[in-house]
Amino acid sequence: MDSPLLASPGAVVAESPDAGVAAHYGDPFAEQRALAETAGMVDRSHRDVVRIGGQDRLGWLNDISTQKLDQLPPDTATQTLILSPHGHVEHHLTLVDDGTYTWAHVEPGEAKPLLDFLESMRFMLRVEPADVSADYAVLTLMGPDANAGPAKDAVAVRFAFCTDLFIRREQFADTAAALQGAGHRLAGMWAHEALRIAGHRARLGTDTDHRTIPHELGWIETAVHLSKGCYRGQETVARVHNLGHPPRRLVLLHLDGSEDRLPPHGEPVQLGDSAVGFVGSSARHYELGPVALALVKRTVSVTATLSVAGISAAQEVIVPPDAGANVKITLKRARGEL
Repeated sequence: MDSPLLASPGAVVAESPDAGVAAHYGDPFAEQRALAETAGMVDRSHRDVVRIGGQDRLGWLNDISTQKLDQLPPDTATQTLILSPHGHVEHHLTLVDDGTYTWAHVEPGEAKPLLDFLESMRFMLRVEPADVSADYAVLTLMGPDANAGPAKDAVAVRFAFCTDLFIRREQFADTAAALQGAGHRLAGMWAHEALRIAGHRARLGTDTDHRTIPHELGWIETAVHLSKGCYRGQETVARVHNLGHPPRRLVLLHLDGSEDRLPPHGEPVQLGDSAVGFVGSSARHYELGPVALALVKRTVSVTATLSVAGISAAQEVIVPPDAGANVKITLKRARGEL
Protein backbone atom coordinates (compact mmCIF):
# COMPACT_ATOMS: atom_id res chain seq x y z
CA MET A 1 0.00 0.00 0.00
CA ASP A 2 1.23 3.51 -0.79
CA SER A 3 2.23 5.71 2.11
CA PRO A 4 0.23 8.87 2.90
CA LEU A 5 3.58 10.69 3.14
CA LEU A 6 3.90 10.42 -0.66
CA ALA A 7 1.56 13.43 -0.68
CA SER A 8 4.31 15.50 0.99
CA PRO A 9 5.88 18.30 -1.09
CA GLY A 10 8.64 17.10 -3.41
CA ALA A 11 8.05 13.39 -2.81
CA VAL A 12 9.43 11.10 -5.53
CA VAL A 13 8.31 7.47 -5.41
CA ALA A 14 11.00 4.86 -4.80
CA GLU A 15 11.49 1.79 -6.96
CA SER A 16 11.55 -1.85 -5.85
CA PRO A 17 12.33 -3.10 -3.24
CA ASP A 18 11.16 0.18 -1.70
CA ALA A 19 8.07 0.86 -3.82
CA GLY A 20 5.26 2.53 -1.92
CA VAL A 21 7.39 5.08 -0.06
CA ALA A 22 9.49 8.06 -1.13
CA ALA A 23 12.97 7.81 -2.61
CA HIS A 24 13.51 11.47 -1.69
CA TYR A 25 11.71 14.76 -1.15
CA GLY A 26 13.73 16.93 -3.52
CA ASP A 27 17.17 17.16 -1.85
CA PRO A 28 18.68 13.75 -1.01
CA PHE A 29 22.00 15.15 0.26
CA ALA A 30 20.32 17.61 2.65
CA GLU A 31 18.13 14.74 3.82
CA GLN A 32 21.24 12.66 4.53
CA ARG A 33 22.78 15.49 6.53
CA ALA A 34 19.67 15.73 8.66
CA LEU A 35 19.72 12.00 9.39
CA ALA A 36 23.44 12.07 10.20
CA GLU A 37 23.92 15.42 11.91
CA THR A 38 20.64 16.71 13.37
CA ALA A 39 17.26 14.92 13.31
CA GLY A 40 15.37 13.23 10.53
CA MET A 41 12.77 10.57 9.90
CA VAL A 42 12.38 8.01 7.15
CA ASP A 43 9.09 6.56 5.98
CA ARG A 44 9.60 2.79 5.95
CA SER A 45 5.91 1.92 6.04
CA HIS A 46 6.41 -0.51 3.14
CA ARG A 47 8.17 -2.98 5.45
CA ASP A 48 6.21 -5.93 6.80
CA VAL A 49 5.35 -6.10 10.51
CA VAL A 50 4.95 -9.32 12.48
CA ARG A 51 3.61 -9.42 16.03
CA ILE A 52 3.86 -12.45 18.30
CA GLY A 53 1.78 -12.88 21.43
CA GLY A 54 1.51 -15.69 23.94
CA GLN A 55 3.32 -16.64 27.14
CA ASP A 56 5.86 -18.87 25.41
CA ARG A 57 6.85 -16.39 22.67
CA LEU A 58 10.39 -15.49 23.78
CA GLY A 59 11.47 -19.01 24.67
CA TRP A 60 10.00 -20.26 21.40
CA LEU A 61 11.80 -17.62 19.34
CA ASN A 62 14.97 -18.42 21.24
CA ASP A 63 14.71 -22.05 20.16
CA ILE A 64 14.10 -21.42 16.46
CA SER A 65 16.34 -18.43 15.72
CA THR A 66 19.98 -17.42 16.16
CA GLN A 67 19.68 -14.85 18.96
CA LYS A 68 19.31 -15.52 22.69
CA LEU A 69 15.80 -14.23 23.34
CA ASP A 70 14.43 -16.26 26.24
CA GLN A 71 15.58 -13.62 28.77
CA LEU A 72 15.23 -10.54 26.57
CA PRO A 73 14.25 -7.58 28.80
CA PRO A 74 11.25 -5.48 27.74
CA ASP A 75 11.99 -2.59 25.36
CA THR A 76 15.43 -3.98 24.42
CA ALA A 77 16.10 -3.88 20.69
CA THR A 78 17.87 -6.77 19.00
CA GLN A 79 18.17 -8.69 15.75
CA THR A 80 17.83 -12.37 14.97
CA LEU A 81 18.03 -14.68 11.97
CA ILE A 82 16.12 -17.69 10.75
CA LEU A 83 18.50 -20.06 9.01
CA SER A 84 17.95 -22.95 6.65
CA PRO A 85 19.00 -26.43 7.78
CA HIS A 86 22.29 -25.78 5.94
CA GLY A 87 22.88 -22.48 7.73
CA HIS A 88 21.89 -20.09 4.94
CA VAL A 89 20.07 -16.93 6.01
CA GLU A 90 16.35 -17.06 5.21
CA HIS A 91 14.94 -14.25 7.39
CA HIS A 92 16.38 -11.26 9.24
CA LEU A 93 14.20 -9.82 12.00
CA THR A 94 14.61 -6.49 13.79
CA LEU A 95 12.62 -6.85 16.99
CA VAL A 96 11.65 -5.71 20.45
CA ASP A 97 9.42 -7.14 23.17
CA ASP A 98 7.10 -4.74 25.02
CA GLY A 99 6.24 -7.18 27.81
CA THR A 100 3.07 -8.38 26.09
CA TYR A 101 4.03 -8.83 22.45
CA THR A 102 7.19 -9.33 20.44
CA TRP A 103 7.25 -6.93 17.50
CA ALA A 104 9.44 -7.45 14.43
CA HIS A 105 9.81 -5.80 11.06
CA VAL A 106 11.14 -7.58 8.00
CA GLU A 107 11.67 -6.84 4.32
CA PRO A 108 8.64 -6.05 2.12
CA GLY A 109 6.85 -9.26 1.19
CA GLU A 110 8.67 -11.35 3.80
CA ALA A 111 5.89 -11.61 6.38
CA LYS A 112 4.04 -14.42 4.62
CA PRO A 113 6.99 -16.83 4.21
CA LEU A 114 8.14 -15.97 7.73
CA LEU A 115 4.66 -16.66 9.14
CA ASP A 116 4.48 -19.92 7.21
CA PHE A 117 7.68 -21.02 8.93
CA LEU A 118 6.58 -19.79 12.36
CA GLU A 119 3.23 -21.57 12.06
CA SER A 120 5.03 -24.79 11.17
CA MET A 121 7.02 -24.52 14.41
CA ARG A 122 4.17 -23.73 16.82
CA PHE A 123 3.49 -27.28 18.01
CA MET A 124 1.57 -27.08 21.33
CA LEU A 125 3.18 -23.87 22.57
CA ARG A 126 1.28 -20.77 23.66
CA VAL A 127 2.34 -18.49 20.83
CA GLU A 128 0.28 -16.34 18.47
CA PRO A 129 2.26 -15.07 15.45
CA ALA A 130 0.41 -12.67 13.15
CA ASP A 131 1.07 -10.45 10.16
CA VAL A 132 -0.08 -6.98 11.27
CA SER A 133 1.37 -5.07 8.31
CA ALA A 134 -2.09 -3.80 7.36
CA ASP A 135 -2.50 -2.22 10.78
CA TYR A 136 1.02 -1.03 11.72
CA ALA A 137 3.78 0.76 9.85
CA VAL A 138 7.45 1.54 10.52
CA LEU A 139 8.81 5.08 10.83
CA THR A 140 12.56 5.43 11.45
CA LEU A 141 14.18 8.30 13.37
CA MET A 142 17.88 9.09 12.94
CA GLY A 143 20.31 11.77 14.04
CA PRO A 144 21.81 12.96 17.33
CA ASP A 145 18.83 15.25 18.00
CA ALA A 146 16.13 12.70 17.16
CA ASN A 147 13.46 12.34 19.82
CA ALA A 148 10.55 9.89 19.72
CA GLY A 149 8.61 11.89 22.31
CA PRO A 150 5.93 13.20 19.91
CA ALA A 151 5.21 9.62 18.72
CA LYS A 152 2.65 8.77 21.36
CA ASP A 153 1.51 5.13 21.71
CA ALA A 154 4.26 3.91 19.35
CA VAL A 155 6.37 0.84 20.13
CA ALA A 156 10.04 1.82 19.83
CA VAL A 157 13.02 -0.28 18.72
CA ARG A 158 16.05 1.75 19.85
CA PHE A 159 19.49 1.11 18.39
CA ALA A 160 22.56 3.36 18.52
CA PHE A 161 22.11 4.34 14.87
CA CYS A 162 18.32 4.74 14.74
CA THR A 163 14.98 4.29 16.44
CA ASP A 164 12.31 2.33 14.58
CA LEU A 165 8.73 3.08 15.59
CA PHE A 166 5.75 0.75 15.11
CA ILE A 167 2.80 3.09 14.56
CA ARG A 168 -0.86 2.39 13.83
CA ARG A 169 -1.49 3.20 10.20
CA GLU A 170 -4.45 5.44 10.95
CA GLN A 171 -2.11 7.54 13.14
CA PHE A 172 0.89 7.43 10.80
CA ALA A 173 0.41 10.76 9.00
CA ASP A 174 -0.46 12.64 12.19
CA THR A 175 2.55 11.18 14.02
CA ALA A 176 4.85 12.15 11.15
CA ALA A 177 3.43 15.68 11.21
CA ALA A 178 4.01 15.92 14.97
CA LEU A 179 7.61 14.79 14.54
CA GLN A 180 8.14 17.31 11.74
CA GLY A 181 6.78 19.98 14.02
CA ALA A 182 9.33 18.89 16.63
CA GLY A 183 12.20 19.43 14.19
CA HIS A 184 12.59 16.12 12.34
CA ARG A 185 13.25 16.53 8.62
CA LEU A 186 11.45 14.14 6.30
CA ALA A 187 14.02 12.04 4.43
CA GLY A 188 13.61 9.41 1.74
CA MET A 189 14.99 5.93 1.22
CA TRP A 190 17.91 7.21 -0.86
CA ALA A 191 19.22 9.03 2.21
CA HIS A 192 18.53 6.09 4.49
CA GLU A 193 20.26 3.64 2.15
CA ALA A 194 23.33 5.84 1.72
CA LEU A 195 23.84 5.95 5.48
CA ARG A 196 23.07 2.26 5.88
CA ILE A 197 25.67 1.34 3.27
CA ALA A 198 28.29 3.66 4.76
CA GLY A 199 27.46 2.18 8.18
CA HIS A 200 28.27 -1.34 6.94
CA ARG A 201 24.75 -2.66 7.59
CA ALA A 202 23.73 -5.34 5.12
CA ARG A 203 20.15 -5.75 3.94
CA LEU A 204 18.54 -9.13 3.40
CA GLY A 205 17.64 -9.83 -0.21
CA THR A 206 19.68 -6.89 -1.46
CA ASP A 207 23.14 -7.64 -0.09
CA THR A 208 22.53 -11.38 0.22
CA ASP A 209 21.76 -14.36 -1.97
CA HIS A 210 20.51 -17.90 -1.36
CA ARG A 211 24.00 -19.03 -0.22
CA THR A 212 24.65 -16.30 2.35
CA ILE A 213 25.70 -17.41 5.83
CA PRO A 214 25.84 -15.08 8.88
CA HIS A 215 29.65 -14.88 9.06
CA GLU A 216 29.88 -13.37 5.58
CA LEU A 217 27.95 -10.24 6.57
CA GLY A 218 29.19 -9.69 10.11
CA TRP A 219 25.79 -10.69 11.48
CA ILE A 220 27.60 -12.99 13.90
CA GLU A 221 28.25 -9.92 16.05
CA THR A 222 24.75 -8.42 15.92
CA ALA A 223 22.22 -11.20 15.31
CA VAL A 224 23.78 -14.48 16.49
CA HIS A 225 24.43 -15.71 20.02
CA LEU A 226 27.31 -18.17 19.93
CA SER A 227 26.73 -20.12 23.15
CA LYS A 228 22.98 -20.60 23.38
CA GLY A 229 21.01 -23.77 22.74
CA CYS A 230 20.53 -25.43 19.38
CA TYR A 231 18.61 -23.96 16.45
CA ARG A 232 18.22 -24.84 12.81
CA GLY A 233 21.46 -24.20 10.92
CA GLN A 234 23.63 -23.96 14.04
CA GLU A 235 26.00 -26.65 12.78
CA THR A 236 27.14 -24.38 9.94
CA VAL A 237 27.70 -21.45 12.30
CA ALA A 238 29.73 -23.66 14.64
CA ARG A 239 31.71 -25.29 11.83
CA VAL A 240 32.88 -21.98 10.42
CA HIS A 241 34.00 -20.78 13.83
CA ASN A 242 35.69 -24.01 14.81
CA LEU A 243 37.22 -25.23 11.57
CA GLY A 244 37.49 -22.54 8.94
CA HIS A 245 36.44 -19.28 7.37
CA PRO A 246 33.35 -18.16 5.42
CA PRO A 247 33.80 -18.42 1.65
CA ARG A 248 32.93 -14.75 1.10
CA ARG A 249 33.18 -11.45 2.95
CA LEU A 250 31.24 -8.19 2.90
CA VAL A 251 33.16 -5.11 1.75
CA LEU A 252 32.39 -1.43 1.30
CA LEU A 253 33.43 -0.29 -2.17
CA HIS A 254 34.49 3.30 -2.71
CA LEU A 255 33.63 3.85 -6.35
CA ASP A 256 35.40 6.18 -8.76
CA GLY A 257 33.51 9.44 -8.44
CA SER A 258 34.26 10.54 -11.99
CA GLU A 259 31.52 8.21 -13.23
CA ASP A 260 27.94 9.51 -13.25
CA ARG A 261 26.31 6.11 -12.70
CA LEU A 262 25.92 3.59 -9.92
CA PRO A 263 26.28 -0.16 -10.44
CA PRO A 264 22.96 -2.02 -10.29
CA HIS A 265 22.14 -4.78 -7.85
CA GLY A 266 23.77 -8.05 -8.88
CA GLU A 267 26.50 -6.44 -11.01
CA PRO A 268 29.63 -8.65 -10.97
CA VAL A 269 32.68 -7.40 -9.08
CA GLN A 270 35.82 -7.93 -11.15
CA LEU A 271 39.45 -8.49 -10.24
CA GLY A 272 41.12 -8.13 -13.58
CA ASP A 273 39.23 -10.43 -15.93
CA SER A 274 37.81 -12.62 -13.15
CA ALA A 275 34.46 -12.19 -11.41
CA VAL A 276 35.06 -12.37 -7.64
CA GLY A 277 31.69 -11.29 -6.24
CA PHE A 278 28.59 -9.17 -6.76
CA VAL A 279 27.26 -5.76 -5.78
CA GLY A 280 24.33 -5.67 -3.40
CA SER A 281 23.36 -2.04 -2.84
CA SER A 282 24.87 1.23 -3.99
CA ALA A 283 24.25 4.91 -3.28
CA ARG A 284 25.72 8.39 -3.37
CA HIS A 285 26.85 9.42 0.10
CA TYR A 286 26.91 13.11 0.93
CA GLU A 287 30.53 12.92 2.15
CA LEU A 288 32.03 9.69 0.80
CA GLY A 289 30.67 9.97 -2.74
CA PRO A 290 29.49 6.83 -4.58
CA VAL A 291 29.69 3.71 -2.40
CA ALA A 292 28.42 0.14 -2.56
CA LEU A 293 28.23 -3.00 -0.48
CA ALA A 294 29.50 -6.16 -2.15
CA LEU A 295 30.11 -9.81 -1.31
CA VAL A 296 33.49 -10.93 -2.61
CA LYS A 297 35.55 -14.09 -2.30
CA ARG A 298 37.44 -14.33 0.97
CA THR A 299 40.70 -14.94 -0.87
CA VAL A 300 40.63 -11.56 -2.65
CA SER A 301 43.44 -9.39 -1.25
CA VAL A 302 42.16 -6.54 0.91
CA THR A 303 44.50 -4.19 -0.95
CA ALA A 304 43.34 -5.17 -4.45
CA THR A 305 41.64 -2.53 -6.57
CA LEU A 306 38.45 -3.99 -8.00
CA SER A 307 36.09 -2.83 -10.72
CA VAL A 308 32.33 -2.88 -11.17
CA ALA A 309 30.72 -2.25 -14.57
CA GLY A 310 33.96 -0.59 -15.64
CA ILE A 311 34.08 1.61 -12.53
CA SER A 312 37.23 1.40 -10.42
CA ALA A 313 36.54 0.48 -6.78
CA ALA A 314 38.74 0.55 -3.66
CA GLN A 315 37.86 -1.77 -0.77
CA GLU A 316 37.10 -0.91 2.83
CA VAL A 317 37.21 -4.07 4.93
CA ILE A 318 34.04 -4.91 6.84
CA VAL A 319 34.42 -8.64 7.40
CA PRO A 320 38.13 -9.56 7.55
CA PRO A 321 39.44 -12.51 5.53
CA ASP A 322 40.38 -14.35 8.73
CA ALA A 323 36.85 -14.21 10.18
CA GLY A 324 35.87 -17.49 11.80
CA ALA A 325 37.99 -20.25 13.28
CA ASN A 326 38.44 -18.14 16.42
CA VAL A 327 35.48 -18.94 18.66
CA LYS A 328 34.83 -22.36 20.14
CA ILE A 329 31.21 -23.54 20.26
CA THR A 330 29.88 -26.59 22.04
CA LEU A 331 26.92 -27.78 20.03
CA LYS A 332 23.81 -28.41 22.09
CA ARG A 333 21.42 -30.76 20.41
CA ALA A 334 17.69 -31.04 20.84
CA ARG A 335 16.35 -33.89 22.97
CA GLY A 336 16.20 -37.07 20.97
CA GLU A 337 18.60 -35.78 18.31
CA LEU A 338 21.60 -37.97 17.55
